[in-house]
Amino acid sequence: MLKELFELVRANAAEPVINNPDIPNEKNDEVVAEATNTVASGLRNIVAGGGVQSLVSLLSNGNSDKKSLLSNPIVSMMMGHFAGKLMNKYNLNNNQANNLSGSLIPGILSSLINKTNDPNDQQFSLEKLLGSITGNKSGFEHGGGLQDLLQQLAGGNQQDQSSSMLDIIKTMAGGAQQQQQSNGDKLLDLIKGFTK
Repeated sequence: MLKELFELVRANAAEPVINNPDIPNEKNDEVVAEATNTVASGLRNIVAGGGVQSLVSLLSNGNSDKKSLLSNPIVSMMMGHFAGKLMNKYNLNNNQANNLSGSLIPGILSSLINKTNDPNDQQFSLEKLLGSITGNKSGFEHGGGLQDLLQQLAGGNQQDQSSSMLDIIKTMAGGAQQQQQSNGDKLLDLIKGFTK
């Protein structure tokens, strides 16, 4: 799933990164890898923090309009993180970093939303994405399945969620936390390997 995400980022990077005079051509792949890392780590951090509902809401509502994504706190968090990386690692000034981040990250998430909502695109199903984020610890062994989870999460009222659904959310958060601990530093190196 990580390689597919990298390819999705690369597809969105033509204008904001590759055709950007602020990014030296020899750094294009590094910046694409850094953007992939930002999105992958951001999604994992949301689930690890118990925000499965927020992530599912973002990805399953089908609203992939880039302007509306700019007001989403998940997207804003990723944009801020990525802009910080651009300033620290690639010496971009604040405006350059924020412009690039504000162009690239919402575009990536817009494409990701479209792909997870496309029944003909099995590469980016919500189930596969959640499995990748959690190290395939879905928690569905506690009862129910993805469709049950999605229906209850779409309801938006955690008080109505059954204890088995809360167990699933806890298991998914725990899986994402384990992924963070075991793969945190290795993730960017793994992504950079896709550029070779």
